[in-house]
Formats: sequence, C-alpha cells, structure tokens
Amino acid sequence: MSVAGPFSASAEPSAEPVRQCGQGSPPQRITTVELTWIEQSTERWLRFGAPIRDQILDRRRRLLCFAENSVFAFVRWASNDYGTILSRLAIVRAVATGEAYSTLPCIAPGGEILLQLNGWPRVRQAFELIDTVEDLGIDPCIASPDYWRHMHNRLIAGHRPRRYTLARHRAWLMRRELGA
Repeated sequence: MSVAGPFSASAEPSAEPVRQCGQGSPPQRITTVELTWIEQSTERWLRFGAPIRDQILDRRRRLLCFAENSVFAFVRWASNDYGTILSRLAIVRAVATGEAYSTLPCIAPGGEILLQLNGWPRVRQAFELIDTVEDLGIDPCIASPDYWRHMHNRLIAGHRPRRYTLARHRAWLMRRELGA
C-alpha cells in the first residue's frame, strides 16, 4: 500500500495505544504513524504497509495504526526554496508489548528499525530494491526482516545488496513456520 497525496479515506475512531483482542487474551500494542502532506514542503508517507486502522485528522494529516509484528516503510521528505533538505526511509517492525524498541519521529511508541537510510541516492536505491521484491509478486510487508537488515548494511557500506529471491522468501516462510 502506498499512501501519498491528499487524504481521501473515511475517518475511523481514534486509536488507543493498547487494545484488547478478545476474552482472556493479553492486550495488543498498537503502533501509530502520523502522516503529513503539505505540498512541496513536508511529506510523510508509507511506501508499503498494511494498517489496521486509518483516521483522518484534517486535510493534511492522518493517523495509521499497525498491529504488532507488522512491517511498514515510512518515508520522510522535506524541502525549502532551495530544494530537498530531508529524504529518509525507515523500514520498521511494530513491536509487541514488553519488547524493546527504538523511537522515531511520527511513530508512537516506536518500533524495531530494520532499515534506516538518509539521503536521496540511498533512498532511491532502496525504492528500486523494494520494487524488485514487489516484481516477484511478494508483498514487502511479509518479506524476511533479515533481508531489510542486509539491505541496510550493504547500502550504508556503499555496496549493492543481494537480490531477494523466491527461494530466499520460501526459506524465510519455512523458518517462520518452524518458529526459528
């Protein structure tokens, strides 16, 4: 899912940080992301992600809520009269109650950072690699978190990451099924 541009979805009830999943089940942590769209000035949007709730705050802002263990890509971009001043991408896993997490602007309470890049050249490279995952018919939300970490480390070091493949994805799904 790519969320960009003016907001058009219907408003939903406000998000609470923890919700009950049902009778006798432990509370589930909700991770909230605030998106902003001020044309040619400030843009905060998702490159991919599957929110469980979407709430419009006003013409320019909205809140998206993610269940624990959801993975999403959050983009922050800003410019001034002289051009782009900020270009950042973070791929984040929403954490469960009691798990350690890192804080990020516009994400409450925070999450596990799988990838974090600054600067348009690196962000553009990451977008291209995300596109290759999607070209395989794989939703980036369910791709291996290890791949996003690998991608982060390689791009930061100035190297080209290995491509995500169907074989790698199948191995990840089998490993996850086994609980390893």
